[in-house]
Amino acid sequence: MPSLFRFLISTGSLVALVSAGLYILANQFEPQRHEVVKVVPGVKIRKP
Repeated sequence: MPSLFRFLISTGSLVALVSAGLYILANQFEPQRHEVVKVVPGVKIRKP
């Protein structure tokens, strides 16, 4: 039984560290936004 508790505690700690790292990465580092213009072949836009 003590080995089960040790396994659960180590697995929980690992999950907590990974989720905390992902949370920090998601909130601290945002990608640079830029506009992407790409021509789509075969599409014609009708002018009013």
